[in-house]
Amino acid sequence: MSATQRTERPGRTSQSAQTQSGSAERSRGIVVVESLKGFTCAECGETGSLLQMHDEGPLCLTCADLGHLVFLPSGDAALTRRSTKASSLSAVVVRWSRSRKRYERQGTLVEEPALTLAEEQCLSDADARMRRRERETVRRADSDAQFQERLADEIVRLFPRCPARRASAIAEHTALRGSGRVGRSAAGRALDEAAITLAVAASVRHEDTDYDSLLMAGVPRDAARQRVRPVIDEKLAAWREPG
Repeated sequence: MSATQRTERPGRTSQSAQTQSGSAERSRGIVVVESLKGFTCAECGETGSLLQMHDEGPLCLTCADLGHLVFLPSGDAALTRRSTKASSLSAVVVRWSRSRKRYERQGTLVEEPALTLAEEQCLSDADARMRRRERETVRRADSDAQFQERLADEIVRLFPRCPARRASAIAEHTALRGSGRVGRSAAGRALDEAAITLAVAASVRHEDTDYDSLLMAGVPRDAARQRVRPVIDEKLAAWREPG
């Protein structure tokens, strides 16, 4: 068996493999094949897994003048793009897929200085993204704090006898980002009176009645709400009295 034939998958001739590899090279640039069975270099006689097809047969990377390149696996598009752009010489590495009956890209061979530069650029991008996320987190926190303050003021306006500390606690609880509570609804964000009243009533229900204990005792939700409703109405009425 010739060196060229040892690189082929079953049922393929060396001529067809060279034709397919040549076609891939024209469409992708320099193409290196990852052999499924290994091969013997037609020039130096060494064996390996990566080859480039030439007229005289498969050549190892050293004999193909690609031995100084380093392998970058597929998976990071930005790193691949930058390293390939910075590398004066590069090659696409492909491998035959028996299941899909086609060559599939495995990675890229690039010059090591180009890869190092690309890695530094990507790290800089990651740092920039982290700083943007930190700034956005601070901005959201400031926005949330301002909204909670406005909400607390509105609670006190609607319920003058509600203690300021309690109003602030209600505002912080109901306006918590991602909570799905009434303060995060469109009506709540608009400081709608009905939405604010619902938030205050919910606070009274859980903190000033035995509603939670009723639920733990197995009382149905609707029945438990009915039982504590008078206490809630009384508390809200008292808080609505002018200060």
